[in-house]
Amino acid sequence: MQTPTPHLTLKEKQRQERENLILQTAEEVLEEKGYYETSMDEIATRVGIAKGTIYTHFPSKEELVATIFARDMQKFLQGFDAILEAELTPRARLENIMSYLHEGLYGRRAKLLSSTYTGVDLKRLVNEKNGSIREMWECLISKVSKLLDEGKAVGEFRTDVSTRVMLFMMLSLFSPRAHDHVLLEHDLTPDELLHQLKTLCFYGMTQNQPE
Repeated sequence: MQTPTPHLTLKEKQRQERENLILQTAEEVLEEKGYYETSMDEIATRVGIAKGTIYTHFPSKEELVATIFARDMQKFLQGFDAILEAELTPRARLENIMSYLHEGLYGRRAKLLSSTYTGVDLKRLVNEKNGSIREMWECLISKVSKLLDEGKAVGEFRTDVSTRVMLFMMLSLFSPRAHDHVLLEHDLTPDELLHQLKTLCFYGMTQNQPE
C-alpha cells in the first residue's frame, strides 16, 4: 500500500519550488564556472532573490553542492535499478549498464561534481545526506555480480572464469584515469571508446578461444 503524499500548504509549496529553482540555477552556474568560481551571490542574482534567502535553504555553498550531488546519486541509482529490472537478457542488461556507467561517470557534469568531491567537508556532507558512497558502490557491485551469475546460469557468459574476475575486468575498463588518458592521447570519440570497451569485454583480445 502506497503511503499517501502529505498535503503541502501554499507556503510549503512556494518554498519547495524556490528550493528547486535554486538547485537548478546552481547546477547551471557550476557547469559554466566550476565549483571554486561559483558564488552564492551569482546564484541569488540569477534566481532573483536576496543572497540571504538562499541561506535559509542551504547554510553554505558546500551544503548546496552536497544536495545536488546526493540528488544526482539517487537519480543514478534509480536508473541503474531500472536497467537491472528490464525484461532483457543478462547480456543486453549488462551492455546497457556499461553504456549507463559510461554516460553517468564520464559526462561533463559528473566530472565536475566528482572533482569537487575531494573536499573533506563536502565528503562528510554527501555521506550524511546519502549514506557512504563506498557502501552504495559496493551495492552496485553486488547487483552486477548477480547479473553475471544469472548470465552464466542461462549460458550467456563463460563459467570457466570466476564472477569476481569478470567483474574486476569490466570495472577496470571504466577506470576514470585510463579513460581520460585514452581520449586525450588518441583520436577516439567517447562513443567509439565505449564501443571498443564493449567489444573487449564480450569478445576478448584474441581471435580464437583457447582449447
